[in-house]
Amino acid sequence: MKIIVRLIAVALFVVFFDFALKNTDEVVLHLFWNAQTKSPLILLLLLFLVLGMVFGILAMTATVLRYRRELQRARKGSAEQPATAEVAPAAKPPAPEALIEQVGL
Repeated sequence: MKIIVRLIAVALFVVFFDFALKNTDEVVLHLFWNAQTKSPLILLLLLFLVLGMVFGILAMTATVLRYRRELQRARKGSAEQPATAEVAPAAKPPAPEALIEQVGL
C-alpha cells in the first residue's frame, strides 16, 4: 500500500512540475494606482494559491475556536455529573384503547 501511495505522489509531482515548466512565460499583473509587476505565471498561481489558503484558514479560525470552547464546556460538564446518576424512566405511553376513547371512535 505504501508503494502505491508513493507512486501516486511521484506521479503528481511530475505532473505539477511539468505544469510549472510549461508556464514560465512572464505575465503582467496590474495592481491599483497604475502599479504593475512582471513575474512568471507559475509564481503568480502559487502566490494566489497560498493567499487563498491563508484567507480560508483565517475565515475558519473563529468557528474552530468556538467549537473547541463548546467541546471543553461539554467535557467539563460531563465530568462534574456523577457517573451513577440514574436516568428517570420515560413516561409510559397510554394504551391504544384509551386513545380510541379520547378520539371518540
